Amino acid sequence: MKKSIFVLALSMSILTMHAQNDRTALEGTRPGDNWSIELKAGAVTPLTHSSFLKNARPAFGFGIGKQLTPIFGLGIQGMGYVNTSASKTAFDASEVSLLGKVNLMNLFGGYMGEPRVFEIETLTGIGWLHYYQNGPGDTNSWSTRLGLNLNFNLGEEKAWTFGIKPAIVYDMQGDFSKTKSRFNANNATFELTAGLTYHFICSNGSHHFTTVKPYDPVEVGELNDAVNRLRSQLSDKDMQLSNAVQQANNLQKELADCRTQAANIETVVKTNRIPESIITFRQGKSVVDASQLPNVERVAIYMKKHPEAKVVIKGYASPEGNLAFNEKLAKARAQAVKSILVKKYKINDTRITAEGQGIGDMFSEPDWNRVSICTIEEGK
Repeated sequence: MKKSIFVLALSMSILTMHAQNDRTALEGTRPGDNWSIELKAGAVTPLTHSSFLKNARPAFGFGIGKQLTPIFGLGIQGMGYVNTSASKTAFDASEVSLLGKVNLMNLFGGYMGEPRVFEIETLTGIGWLHYYQNGPGDTNSWSTRLGLNLNFNLGEEKAWTFGIKPAIVYDMQGDFSKTKSRFNANNATFELTAGLTYHFICSNGSHHFTTVKPYDPVEVGELNDAVNRLRSQLSDKDMQLSNAVQQANNLQKELADCRTQAANIETVVKTNRIPESIITFRQGKSVVDASQLPNVERVAIYMKKHPEAKVVIKGYASPEGNLAFNEKLAKARAQAVKSILVKKYKINDTRITAEGQGIGDMFSEPDWNRVSICTIEEGK
């Protein structure tokens, strides 16, 4: 008993030391967390004065466990020992015991936030032992159990544990009146079983304890201050954004006015004889608006009156968007004007050159550079 008290005190001190050093808190510590069930089977044989294998009898059991901490656990189990002799009883004995477990890996190595793949537990227990006899007069006794659990935690979630479980079970009454010792090897059996344990899911969403780092009040206060500063900055940004939206709306209105003005521009004369037409486009578009068709028609009329003339169409884009997209858009705008001249006005496409010039800088307002410029070249 003194040894057990010493081990318990040592374990608690080590657990406290780990908690202070790691500064972590456990999740999954509610009363309904870390419960498990176990099924196991194996063999039991007398510890002394018998053949180990010849006198072995089948054993099986069922248990329910509760892990109090990553180090300490409690459980209750029932064992049945099958009778293999000529006796008419189906069982030699049965045992119901209360168990205590200590996880040595977590005790000395600390808990890492999830079970290790392989762990060793020490096990002690006290229970009620019942002997079934061939005839009247079954006898009862009380027992103690000392053993190890060699556990292999399976799966990514560690929901299952396969264990190999050697143990020594003492009949604590036996021939005590003669030997004056409760822990008498002559009244003990060696038990070797293998078991499969399922761990129920916990309130933390896992099948085991998890660890978190707790924050102290000073740190929480600093974080709250930082959040409040960010909220204030966000409010300022919202105001700036509102102003920017208002400016954008004003610019959109100015742009619409500019487009209306651009629609009235029909021809810019390069010389007194040779016209130059400008066709404007909407932002991001390469379709000629109906309002711009008169400018295209002027080029067509001129080319029909002067069969020797050729036209060079150069498409441009405003600086919004990325360069690659603007280059494609500028070429598409030139091609759009060429397509109307060829398909609608039947101008031979050999007389038309359509080129994309990328981003234009002819006009001071960037929006005005969304154009295709048609320049007439007189034939020689």
